[in-house]
Amino acid sequence: MIKTQLAAAAAVTKVLAGASLTGVLQEVWRTDPALSKQQKGAIQDLSYGVLRFYAQLEAILGFLLKKSLRDKCLHHLLLVSLYQLQHSKTLSHTVVDQAVSASRSLVHGKGMQGLVNAVLRSFIRQRESLLKQAAEKEVGRYSYPQWWINKLRGQYPQDFQVILEAGNKRPPMTLRVNQRKISVEAYCKLLAEKAMQAELLWSCAIQLTQPVMVENLPGFSEGWVTVQDAGAQLAAPFLDVHDGMRVLDACAAPGGKSTHLLELADVSLTVLDHDSVRLAQVQQNLKRLHMTAERLVCGDASNPDKWWDGRPFDRILADVPCSASGVVCRHPDIKWLRRERDLVKFAASQQAILNALWKILGKNGKLLYVTCSIFAEENTTQIEKFLKHHPDACPLPLSGAAMIDGQLLPDTQHDGFFYTLLHKI
Repeated sequence: MIKTQLAAAAAVTKVLAGASLTGVLQEVWRTDPALSKQQKGAIQDLSYGVLRFYAQLEAILGFLLKKSLRDKCLHHLLLVSLYQLQHSKTLSHTVVDQAVSASRSLVHGKGMQGLVNAVLRSFIRQRESLLKQAAEKEVGRYSYPQWWINKLRGQYPQDFQVILEAGNKRPPMTLRVNQRKISVEAYCKLLAEKAMQAELLWSCAIQLTQPVMVENLPGFSEGWVTVQDAGAQLAAPFLDVHDGMRVLDACAAPGGKSTHLLELADVSLTVLDHDSVRLAQVQQNLKRLHMTAERLVCGDASNPDKWWDGRPFDRILADVPCSASGVVCRHPDIKWLRRERDLVKFAASQQAILNALWKILGKNGKLLYVTCSIFAEENTTQIEKFLKHHPDACPLPLSGAAMIDGQLLPDTQHDGFFYTLLHKI
């Protein structure tokens, strides 16, 4: 546990300095290939957990410390330990003993064992009062930045608390059944035979009661299923693709929606992404599912002149870069990396992509605008602005999920997404 506590504390330190948690953990796996699956899982769980409840833990630590610590890693080691004491099933005395030992390995941790021991034992004794104190301020109660809380309260006055709480839950593991290879009913039967409890949410979306390693899923390597959030699984059906169509999946990586499109119809698919490394992930997903895209293109969706072949598309899926505010249960670091001013930058990029892709959509074609955001600035406001400048664009109704004006709010079954289907009349 000492090793996992230290690794998680170091990861949190890097994230709060501006790095993405996914990138930080990938670097940990590269630099220490001897880590076991169990150790990797523990490091990941602790890192995610601390960032999920960071503001609450930070408030509690502030009450317990008389002055701030010079060593950020020691500070974050205490946050890791507080998370374990409050949110994990590990025995309290084990957490304290291991944290005390771990502190000896830190540059400024020598001679601090007494402080680590005292802080953690004080929390155990005063747990209820400290939790109550932390909850007196909204940042500590919900573990989000105040600007985020304020914005959601303004945009969703009836639902903002439920949205915030949904973002702090562990994400479900949801599968998409490849019905070209196996029926949903047959796959559910396979799961039952392996004692994997699951629930059919809609269409081909199956949510597992307990997450498992993908290699343990029946037929995963054969392409029978793909791990994909249930909310994300709405995109491909919404686009209304049919055999023989020319389809563009813009901003496509890692390829979940691309492969879903190919499962639904025999289309001529162009896969576009600006990141060559992430585009390679799309190719890997296509290979596992034994699928082929007509073209894989590394390019900027807002500048088609650099990569477009001049032939209009019948359908375009525009899953644009956004704040990712609807998927914080999967990426809790986003809460602390995003700034309110970032929404202006995302909005400008989104409008540029929309305008550019509209030009290469054929007459009578359809474009699906998608974000994994819950902020109006990236969603309804964007579409309203676009429609003012494009009289040939007509929004079409979408059904099949509990959406409000295209907004799917996060809950225990899916992440938060925004969808608008535009018809070029």
